[in-house]
Amino acid sequence: MATPSLTRQVALGLMYPTEIATPFHREGWVYEEKVDGYRMAAVKVDNCLGLISRHGTHYTSRFPELVAAIGALEADTFILDGELAMSDQASPAPAERASEHSPNESKSLPIYIAFDVLELGGKDLRREPLKARRLALEDLTAGHDLILPARRLSSNGLRAWAQAILGGCEGLVAKDQESPYVPGRTLQWHSLTR
Repeated sequence: MATPSLTRQVALGLMYPTEIATPFHREGWVYEEKVDGYRMAAVKVDNCLGLISRHGTHYTSRFPELVAAIGALEADTFILDGELAMSDQASPAPAERASEHSPNESKSLPIYIAFDVLELGGKDLRREPLKARRLALEDLTAGHDLILPARRLSSNGLRAWAQAILGGCEGLVAKDQESPYVPGRTLQWHSLTR
């Protein structure tokens, strides 16, 4: 279980995209699949290991297999930002919304779709550009079945939007590759929902 100070740090320190209504393309931006899940931080700091929601609620005991997979990641410490989602056993893609009220009733497996890393190996990465954080995230999650990096779509924002629609995604999140990770709402990430 995470300490109250860590829980507060995580809950108050998450970065949120600005909602927009129209797809766009911008040089230097990347486009990721928007996951229909439940926003959570995955933490492994000191003796704390678990899942903390954006409201500060702990879900560690509700998802023991997923927490064990998080603990098995090859880093002494980290804080990841992502979504708890559900996946059919045959597919790593999110299949249905992770329910806060009855996650154990689902016939799917819980997976964690990570889209950013705030801290890794005792180093605060929040001031690093997204492109550097993404490389660290991909290295950390390589080869894991239950912890996956958010899927990148086309490098062209308009094509990425078409991919999101055709793929049945909830939408997409556009991100400036140079953006640091800052708490609160930002104009360097944009969210577009179908």
